[in-house]
Amino acid sequence: MEYEMPVTGTDIWYYYICPREVWLMKHQIAPDQEDEALELGRFLSETYYQRDKKELSIGHIVIDRIRQEEGELIIGEVKKSSSYSQSARMQLLYYLDTLKRAGIEAKGELLFPKERKKERIEWTEKARSELERAVADIRRIARMPVPPPPKKISFCGKCAYREYCWAEE
Repeated sequence: MEYEMPVTGTDIWYYYICPREVWLMKHQIAPDQEDEALELGRFLSETYYQRDKKELSIGHIVIDRIRQEEGELIIGEVKKSSSYSQSARMQLLYYLDTLKRAGIEAKGELLFPKERKKERIEWTEKARSELERAVADIRRIARMPVPPPPKKISFCGKCAYREYCWAEE
C-alpha cells in the first residue's frame, strides 16, 4: 500500500493563494509566529461567535465552529477578511467533503466578523472534483525537492513568510 500524505484544510487554503507557502508548510518551515496577520486571525477565532462550539478536530481537519440549525449541522470557518474568499470557500468545501466521506451531511458558513458578513456554502460534485485535483497538486508540490520560486502577488505584503521569500530584496 502506498502512503498518502495527509492534506489539511490549511493546505487547501494556502494552495489557492500561494503554492510556495504550501511547500514551506508541508516541510514544517514555520512562518513568523509574531506576524500581525497571524495574531489577528488567532484573536478573531478566539473572540467571535462564542455561542457556537469552538474548534472541532476530525482527522486532518479542524473546524472553527459547529452548530445545529433546524435539524441541520452547520460548520463555520472564521476569516478576518473576504479578500481571499475563493481560498476560504475551497477550505470550507474541503471540510464538507471530508465530513460527507465520513457519512456526515452538513452545510457550511464562511464568517467574516470584522466585515459582519456571512456566506453559506454547500457541497457539490463539482467541488469534489476540484478538491481532488487540488489535493493531488498539493501532494505533488510537497514532494518537490525545493519550493516553487516566489512570485509577487498581492498576498505577499501580509504573508508571515514574506521575509523568507523576499529577504534579498
